[in-house]
Amino acid sequence: MRILARAGERGSALVEMALVLPMLLLLTTGLLVFGVAMNNYLQLTHAVNMAARTVSLDGHDAGTTTYTIPDPCATASTAVMSAAPGLTSANISFSYSFNGIPASTTTCTNAAANLVSHTNVTVTATYPLNLSVYGKVFNQSNAVLQASATELVQ
Repeated sequence: MRILARAGERGSALVEMALVLPMLLLLTTGLLVFGVAMNNYLQLTHAVNMAARTVSLDGHDAGTTTYTIPDPCATASTAVMSAAPGLTSANISFSYSFNGIPASTTTCTNAAANLVSHTNVTVTATYPLNLSVYGKVFNQSNAVLQASATELVQ
C-alpha cells in the first residue's frame, strides 16, 4: 500500500526546485549586487576622509600658517584615487571647499591661499551607482554615491 501511495510523489522535488530556484538565484544575485554597491560606498567614504585629512595636515611648514603645496585640489583628488583602488578613477567627480570658498575642478592652484590654520577644508566626491541584475537596472539614471568629509586645517 505504501509503495502505491508514494508513486504519485515522484518528481515533486524536481518541480519544487524548478519553482524556487529562480527566486533564490535572483535574491542571491541581488544581495551580491547590493554588496558591491555598499563596498563602493565604503571605499568612497574612506577615500574622501583620507583626502580631507591629507589636505588638512600636509603642506604646512612647522611653526607657520602658510600652505606650501601649490595645488590642494590635485592633492585631494590624487589621495581619493589612491585610497579607492576598486573604483574607476574616471567616474569620480569632486568638489571642494577651502575656508568656505568652493572649488570643483581637479586642479585649483589659487585655492592654496584660502587654506589657513584653523579653517575647514571639505572634500566631496560622487561616484555613479550601478544596481543592475541580469540586465535589469534598478536605479535611476542620475543615482550616485556621495561622500563628504570636513577636516580642520592644522
